[in-house]
Amino acid sequence: MNIHIRHGDVFLLDLRTRLPFKYGIATMTKTPHAFVRVHLHVDGKSSVGIAADHLPPKWFTKDPVKPIDEEIDEMLRVITRALELATNLRAPSPFDAWRRLNEAQADWGRGERLPTLLTQFGTSLVERAMIEAVCRASGQTFARMLATNQLGIRLGEIHAALEGLTPPDLLPQQPVTRVVVRHTVGMADPLVDADIGPAERLDDGLPQSLDACIQAYGLRHFKIKLSGAIESDVERLRRVAGVIEMHAPADYAFSLDGNEQFRTLADFRAFWDALGRGAGFGRFFKHLLFVEQPFHRDVALRPDAVGGMADWPDRPPLIIDESDGEIESLPQALRLGYGGTSHKNCKGVFKGILNACLLAQIRRERPDSSVILSGEDLANIGPVALLQDLTVCAALGITSVERNGHHYFAGLSMFSEEVQQQVLQAHSDLYRPSRDGWPTLAIQDGGLSIQSLLSAPFGVGFPLRVEQFHTMEAWRSARVARGNSA
Repeated sequence: MNIHIRHGDVFLLDLRTRLPFKYGIATMTKTPHAFVRVHLHVDGKSSVGIAADHLPPKWFTKDPVKPIDEEIDEMLRVITRALELATNLRAPSPFDAWRRLNEAQADWGRGERLPTLLTQFGTSLVERAMIEAVCRASGQTFARMLATNQLGIRLGEIHAALEGLTPPDLLPQQPVTRVVVRHTVGMADPLVDADIGPAERLDDGLPQSLDACIQAYGLRHFKIKLSGAIESDVERLRRVAGVIEMHAPADYAFSLDGNEQFRTLADFRAFWDALGRGAGFGRFFKHLLFVEQPFHRDVALRPDAVGGMADWPDRPPLIIDESDGEIESLPQALRLGYGGTSHKNCKGVFKGILNACLLAQIRRERPDSSVILSGEDLANIGPVALLQDLTVCAALGITSVERNGHHYFAGLSMFSEEVQQQVLQAHSDLYRPSRDGWPTLAIQDGGLSIQSLLSAPFGVGFPLRVEQFHTMEAWRSARVARGNSA
């Protein structure tokens, strides 16, 4: 397969949340949503692919003092640089195209002193658009191309432990067709309806408080965010536990998000011990899946900060998320004693495949190991980003996937009637019409059917007309006109 990436462009749409989403040091109430379109030739055949994502504040850099407008400009900068580096790129396979772009973008990012996670965000968007274009041109689904290794992945060139193996040797033979929704409990979320003041009460037909969400969606998996302040975390966690135990099924499960609040293993261990002492969480903690990224990304992979996990044998399972910025991040984390990592398409599809294969090989060699590849989220929504992310999770065999875009955004109400109808017609299992007619996720019994995604080339399946959104130039001009506020 010969790949020739010809050129690409960016379109933007400003979105507002229905609820404030407080994660770590940020509270998101609005964000630009970017669409990246790539034109390429596959074996001489012209094809187009689209990828999309939020430009979320304070996630790729976690800098508390940098203005949000500057962060958005940086995200657009890494996206446009990746498109520039991809223009006229030729390669014998999608994997080779990704490797060349990934290396060139990484070199540029190092020269610009940009965080790796931010730099590779640009690569991931071009990579996703390329994958969709290749699947369309080949007339095959992503899962089929992965199962037959038509993407050209050579695992041993990245991880020596996988020499001689291919993705079909290690990944599920068939993608999962249904995922469990792991519902985010943000730090500002109301837990019961009584927590909602009259001025904050929404009238959009969707549940607002945690207890209402559990009852409306049948939720049984949860992701609970921590602040790192023991007194407030104990009190809030006690309330969250009470709501979950009262309304969720008996087989509920949850993960905790440490939000990078700790800088040493000793600090986190002291917090964990204090959390468990006298808090009455014994029964609740039996349902714990793992703790995600408790350590700040600056120290999370440093032995001097987090070394010595082996000396804490009863520690909870720990995984990295924001620290998974490079190909070697997961192997490094495993050596330190972490149990695994997360998958998000914004960190890279090929990197996610490589991580999944590495963890699968560990399970083959050590059947008693409990390594983890979780599916995580940052308010992911359709009509493109959510669908592609779930498609990859399904192919990697991830069954519990954090989803919160449906909670913090009013479905796809912010998109045109054209887009809404395309989504409802193509994915009637994944979406349903809301009370007011716009698409919202069709969560039933705590899960989502994703069968329709698996029959599309790369999740989406319909021709999205990106020209209905703003070009980057028009978006920038409008931002200046309204006072440089994103």
